[in-house]
Amino acid sequence: MAEESSSSSSSPAASSQQQHQQQLKNKSLLISSVAVGHHANGLTKAASSTVSSFANSKPGSAKKLVIKNFKDKPKLPENYTDETWQKLKEAVEAIQNSTSIKYNLEELYQAVENLCSYKISANLYKQLRQICEDHIKAQIHQFREYPFLAKIDKCWQDHCRQMIMIRSIFLFLDRTYVLQNSMLPSIWDMGLELFRTHIISDQKVQNKTIDGILLLIERERNGEAIDRSLLRSLLSMLSDLQIYQDSFEHRFLEETNRLYAAEGQRLMQEREVPEYLHHVNKRLEEEADRIITYLDQSTQKPLIATVEKQLLGEHLTAILQKGKDVFEAFYKKDLAKRLLVGKSASVDAEKSMLSKLKHECGAAFTSKLEGMFKDMELSKDIMIQFKQYMQNQNVPGNIELTVNILTMGYWPTYVPMEVHLPPEMVKLQEIFKTFYLGKHSGRKLQWQSTLGHCVLKAEFKEGKKELQVSLFQTLVLLMFNEGEEFSLEEIKQATGIEDGELRRTLQSLACGKARVLTKSPKGKDVEDGDKFTCNDDFRHKLFRIKINQIQMKETVYFF
Repeated sequence: MAEESSSSSSSPAASSQQQHQQQLKNKSLLISSVAVGHHANGLTKAASSTVSSFANSKPGSAKKLVIKNFKDKPKLPENYTDETWQKLKEAVEAIQNSTSIKYNLEELYQAVENLCSYKISANLYKQLRQICEDHIKAQIHQFREYPFLAKIDKCWQDHCRQMIMIRSIFLFLDRTYVLQNSMLPSIWDMGLELFRTHIISDQKVQNKTIDGILLLIERERNGEAIDRSLLRSLLSMLSDLQIYQDSFEHRFLEETNRLYAAEGQRLMQEREVPEYLHHVNKRLEEEADRIITYLDQSTQKPLIATVEKQLLGEHLTAILQKGKDVFEAFYKKDLAKRLLVGKSASVDAEKSMLSKLKHECGAAFTSKLEGMFKDMELSKDIMIQFKQYMQNQNVPGNIELTVNILTMGYWPTYVPMEVHLPPEMVKLQEIFKTFYLGKHSGRKLQWQSTLGHCVLKAEFKEGKKELQVSLFQTLVLLMFNEGEEFSLEEIKQATGIEDGELRRTLQSLACGKARVLTKSPKGKDVEDGDKFTCNDDFRHKLFRIKINQIQMKETVYFF
């Protein structure tokens, strides 16, 4: 604290009085403020302390501030507890019935805090639990009607929304009394417990729910379009209620086992090895997609293991007898695709399959396949080192590059395609090349543009999205940062993409399910003279959208 001094020509007596007053003024700076309290819900919130008078008050002497606690806590107004609970009860019922709340939320929160401050927490928690339980129990009658799954999902969504709002009002209770009593569930967990006890544990409701979910999955496996968001919500409900594995997963895996056992037996008799293996791979990709979209991650390993067992494992000997070379070529190609594009649902399941192949065919048969896995693991280590190298070099830019180093001979043969990359990508390639060859001199890098994929950040009228696309799709989309409309010929010249590949790329962007480009004239095929613009009105419920590249139709003959 700095002192401020001044001089004057006053008399000694006057000077002494002024000096004393100045000392008192300076002392008052040491006390900033004293809180008195505030009013809420008819209750004065008492300050926790009071201030006594200055002690030993002598002119020029130091002043001592003495703080003392109140001897008695102020009493609650008569009927305050009952009246306050009535307000809180009305607010909870308004939330449960989706009607407007008469009271300010801050006022309700303060009311809860006041009651908790006067040791009424235990009774308040009990009353809250009772009103929540009464409401949840009253919901059971509606589940005797159809459509059942939509009703149970709406009931669950409403319940979650209501409990979030109720907890926000009773947050002080949750963070004090409940937190200090380890035997009591939090308000959110109490709501889950009540929903589990009175709704989903009802045997008829649970059976209908699981039967309905399994039926939807069966219909999807048969090629029907279903409401995946409904499935995701219902399975998430089972997971949150901690009954996913006991009520659903066991039955789901049984149904899966039964389906693929029968299907595998039938298809082995009807189809040749390449066609059979193509179907197996398609089924594996479908199940991997289900895991990503709506199944719980705990289902991943047992599901893939079940499919492979019924579908490769049980018939592996017969498959190899019918066409060992055919199987190796096909399996190698599709394993490469799963590893590079990240479609493998489980690395453990893939390695388990390799062990079976090694047992059936010997180490020589699986050596190249094992080399593919080794390349992927080494690539992860290389990328960790490369990112550190980039940080040390302080390379500017907003593109993050990930490279997989593939050993020729392990992987299928890919035909190189030279395309025109943006300068930023070319620069990153050169930086990686310098880094890699600096550690591994004498090696040669060849970029495989057909295997590249990117995640682009895009902005439409609806808002920001992320597009998961191939490198060819990326080169096309980046052109629309530079202009509004381009013809097929202009895009071909700018990107350097081969004609057939470019037409399939444009078809996926302008004629598929996720149409981020608009084609003129409209049509399902890309023809000479077609023109393309960015679809600013593009809408999609997901934030990250995967736009699949349309594959070239091919017939493979094995001799």
